[in-house]
This record gives sequence, C-alpha cells and structure tokens, in this order.
Amino acid sequence: MRRLMNLAPRPGIRLLLGLLPFVLIAFIYVAASAERRAVNPDDKLLPPVSEMVAAANRLAFEPDRRSGEYVLWSDTAASLRRLALGLGIATAIGLTVGLGIGVLPLVGATLAPLVGVLSMVPPMAILPILFIVFGLGELSKVVLILIGVTPFLIRDLALTISALPPEQLVKAQTLGASTWQVAIRVVLPQIMPRLIEAVRLSIGPAFLFLIAAEAIASDVGLGYRIFLVRRYLAMDIILPYVAWITLLAFLMDWALATLARRAFGFAYVTERR
Repeated sequence: MRRLMNLAPRPGIRLLLGLLPFVLIAFIYVAASAERRAVNPDDKLLPPVSEMVAAANRLAFEPDRRSGEYVLWSDTAASLRRLALGLGIATAIGLTVGLGIGVLPLVGATLAPLVGVLSMVPPMAILPILFIVFGLGELSKVVLILIGVTPFLIRDLALTISALPPEQLVKAQTLGASTWQVAIRVVLPQIMPRLIEAVRLSIGPAFLFLIAAEAIASDVGLGYRIFLVRRYLAMDIILPYVAWITLLAFLMDWALATLARRAFGFAYVTERR
C-alpha cells in the first residue's frame, strides 16, 4: 500500500499542479470583476484586466506629462536602489558579526544579548524615530531595512555556526590553524549557503519595510506610488504595482537560489523541488 506522503508527481504534472492555483485565482478574479461591473459599471474595486494592462502600459511606456519620466521605471529604480543598499549593508554586517559571535566566545558573550534584544524591536514602531534622527531622505529608508533585517541575519548565522561539528574546529586547530584561518577557511565556506538562504528569507520583510517608509515620506518609489493613488481608488494602478513588486521579489529569490546552487552545490541541499 502506497502512502499519500510517498506519491511524488512527475515533472509535467508538477508544473500543472503549480500553475493550477494561479489559474484558479485568475478565474475567480475575472468572474468577480465581471459580476461587480455588471451591477455597477463605475465600480473601481476590481477593475477588468484590460484596464490594468492599459494603466501599466501608460505608466511604463508613456512619459509623465509633468516630469517627462517613465513612472514605473523611475519608481522601480528608486526602490531597488534603496533595497540593494539596505540588504547589501545588512548582509555584510550580518556575516561579519554573526561570524564573530559564532567563532569567538568573547564576542558572543558581549554582542549576542544585544542582538537578541534588538531582534525583538518592531522596526515599524521606530520608523518615526528614524525620520526624526535621519530626516526624510534616503538614509532613513535604508536604515529601516538595516534594523529590520540585520539582527535576523546575525542570529541565523550564529546559530548555524553553533550547529557545526565541534570536531572540525578542534582538528583545524590541532593542525596549526589560527583563529582567523579557522573562521575563514573552515567556518565561512560552510555558512555561505545558509547566508544566501537567510537573505532570500529577508527579501519579503525588506520590501515591507521599504514600502512602508516610501509610503510615509518619499516622492518616488513603488510604495510611494501605491499610497499616492489610493486616494483616488485607482486599483487599476495599485494591483499592477503589487504584481510588479511580487515579480521583482520572485526574481531576486530565484537569482539567489541559482547562485547558491551553482556556487555551493556541494552543500546547498535545502532547495528541493
């Protein structure tokens, strides 16, 4: 008797099963949109797909009358620049501090409690403080991403290092390796796949912090545009922007997963399809 948990679909069936929820959601949306428009031709809550496509085409391929810029691409460039800075700096700090906490007991005893406390601080709660301290410019938005992502990366890497077999570190030291050599040549190669996984898990929260900051204080960006047009109930713009943000996050996740498989295929075993 074959148990359900042991039934694995073939590649073609797996693809169809993966597409099925998206097709179902699209069907439900189209049906609901048509129903609402039949009742109220001026309904804005669920615009038809044709209106969303027209709005996206206008924002992406027609210059703005006031600024002359292509709105979608200028918003995307501004948001991705902030996201790249925030995630890049957070990754560098997370790797450095996480490696120090995991390898050096003195550093762990000093910084681990602080990082643990900082990881419990709700980043959104201190957003007004960031605007007061750093102003309404780019820095406050990047700092919000840093505060929201960095403690998680540090703790995740420190826990990964603590799970490494102690025998590896002992053998490296008996062979004459210094603390620096143990950290760089023994520990670092083993935690790099996990670092990429942790960054992948941080993409969603990083977008959340970015959009929140842009919605409150910005004049360009994906979050700024969404909250700008909400006052007009412009769902034909909001929904495509949400879909575009989702696609960007998916592509970033896919790129990191591909990088991990190609660079650390010997250890990258968590991604199973």
